[in-house]
Amino acid sequence: MDNTFIQLAIILGLCSVLGYIVVRFKLPLLIAYLIGGLMIASSAIFDPRASEVLNFLPEIGIAFVLFLIGMELDFREIKSLGKPILIAGTLQIFITTIIGASLARVLGFGDVESWYLGVGLAFSSTILVVKLLIDKKDEGSLYGKLAVGILILEDLLAVLLLVILTVSSSVLGTGLQQAFPLLALILKAFLLFGLVFVFSRFILPSVFKTVSRQNELLFITALAWCFIYISFAILLGFSVVIGAFLAGMALANSPFHYQIQGRIKPLREFFVALFFVYLGTQVNFSGIGKIYPLTILFTTYTLLIKPTIFLLILGIFGFRKHTMFQTALSLTHISEFSLIVLLVGFKLGAISQSALTTIALSTVLSMIIASVMITHSTRLYKRLNKTIGFFERKNYNHALERWRNYQDLKGFVIVIGARKVGGEIVKLLKRENMPQIVLEMNPHQVEILLKEKIPVLYGDMGDPEVLDGLNLGDARMVISTAANEEDNKLLLEELNSRRINIPVIVRAETADEAQSLYKSGADFVIIPEILAGDFLVGKLREHLTDGEFFKDRADIEMEKLSRKTLSWG
Repeated sequence: MDNTFIQLAIILGLCSVLGYIVVRFKLPLLIAYLIGGLMIASSAIFDPRASEVLNFLPEIGIAFVLFLIGMELDFREIKSLGKPILIAGTLQIFITTIIGASLARVLGFGDVESWYLGVGLAFSSTILVVKLLIDKKDEGSLYGKLAVGILILEDLLAVLLLVILTVSSSVLGTGLQQAFPLLALILKAFLLFGLVFVFSRFILPSVFKTVSRQNELLFITALAWCFIYISFAILLGFSVVIGAFLAGMALANSPFHYQIQGRIKPLREFFVALFFVYLGTQVNFSGIGKIYPLTILFTTYTLLIKPTIFLLILGIFGFRKHTMFQTALSLTHISEFSLIVLLVGFKLGAISQSALTTIALSTVLSMIIASVMITHSTRLYKRLNKTIGFFERKNYNHALERWRNYQDLKGFVIVIGARKVGGEIVKLLKRENMPQIVLEMNPHQVEILLKEKIPVLYGDMGDPEVLDGLNLGDARMVISTAANEEDNKLLLEELNSRRINIPVIVRAETADEAQSLYKSGADFVIIPEILAGDFLVGKLREHLTDGEFFKDRADIEMEKLSRKTLSWG
C-alpha cells in the first residue's frame, strides 16, 4: 500500500483516535503521535521506510517549529546566556558520553560500540522540547531559552560529529589534507551565523516593511526567507534544524514577527504530528524481547543522570532552583539525532542491529516519559523542591535572577506579564501614578521596564519563590495576563493558602478554562477572543449607520499599532 492519501488517512485517523484517549488522561498529544508510530511499525499496514509521507513531510514540521522558536531568541539574550549554555551543553555531553560508554562496556558491548551508545545517550531532542515549551507557552521563559540554547549547541556538535564519522574514518591523527573538511565546516559555521546578523540588521527590516501592508505577502515572504536560509544551511553541510532556527532568529527583532507566528502555527501542528509518528516507526520490533531490559536500563540512566549533571552545572552559575529544575527536566530524554549518529555507525559496521534497536526504543520510551514529566513539571517541582535546593548555590545568583527589593511599596498592583495586554495595563498604571510591581519572564522586556523606572521582578509565576518575592500581602490587586492555566491556578492557590483576600484578574484561552479558574477563586477572567467580540459589537452598535467611521479608521489604527510596537520593543 503506497498511496500517499491512504497513508495520510491512516496516520491522521490513528492520531485522532489516540489523541482523544491521551487528552482524556490530560497527557500531551506527543504521546499519541509516538504510540501511533509504534503501532504502524509493529503492523503490516504499510512500510514506513518506503513512505513519502513519513520520509519528507516531517522535516517541514521541524523547519516550522525551529523557525518560530528562533524568533523568540535574539542576539541580546544570547549574549547574557552564552556562557552557561556553552559550558553546560558541552560538559553534559562529555560527562554523559563517558558514563554511558562505561555502562555499555560493563553490559558487554564492544569498545567502539560502547562509545557510540554513550554519544547516543548524550543528546536531547530539540523538536520535542520546543513543541512542549510552545504548548505550555513557556518559550519566552529563562529556562526555555536556556534549554533551547543548549539544544541548538548539541545540534551543532551532532553535525560536527556526523562530519567526523562520514568524511573519513581516519581523520584524527592524519595530515591537514584529510582534516580540511573539518576546518571548512568551522569556517562555514562562522559564515552561517555571521550572515544572520548582517541580514537581520541591514536587509530584512526594509524587505519586511515593504511587504507588511499585505498579510498574505508578508506570510509568503517569511516562508521564502525560512526555506532559502534552510537551503543555504544544507548546502553548507548543516541540518534543517540549524538553518530554520537561524532564519527565525534573524526576525527576532522584527515588529512583524507576531503576525508571522500567527500564520505559521496551524501549519506547524500538522507537520509536527507527522514527525513524531515517523520517530515511532523507527523502532524495529524483531528480537525486542532480548533488548527490553537494556532499553529500560538506558532509559532510566537518561532520565536520572542527564538532569543531575545539568543541575550541578547550572547551580554553579547561580541559577535559582526553579530555573535549574525546569531546564534539567526539559533535557531528560534521548534525541532523534542519536538515531542518526548510530545509523551511521551501523552502516560503517561499528555497531550491531541490537544496539541500534535498543537506542531507537529507548529514544521513544524516554520521549514519552519525559513529555509527561515536562507537562506536569509544576507538580513535580513542588514534590522535589527541597531536594533540588541541594544544587542551588548559596549567597550568589546569576545576574538575570538577582531580585530587587520592593519591600517599601504598599498598596500596589501586581501585573504578571508585560507584553501585549499586560503592557497596556502597565502603561495605564504608570499614567495614573498607581504603584505597581511587574513580574516578567522575558529578559529583554525586563530591561525595557527598568529603563522606564517601573518596578519589575524577573521570574516565572510557576515558581513559588517568585511569588514570595512579590510581597503579596501588601498588594491591592493582582492582574495576570499569563495564558498558562496551571500557573494561574498556582497563583490562586498561593493567595488562598495565605488567606490574602484581594481582587484577582487572570487570563484564560477558552470558556472551559475560565470556568475552572472561577472555581479556583478568580474574581474576573479575561478571555481575549470574547473581549474582542464584545468590543467589536460595541463599536458596531455605536457606528453601524456611520460608514465613514470605519472607512477612515485605517490610518488611525495603524498609527496606534506602530506606537505600541515601538514602546515595548
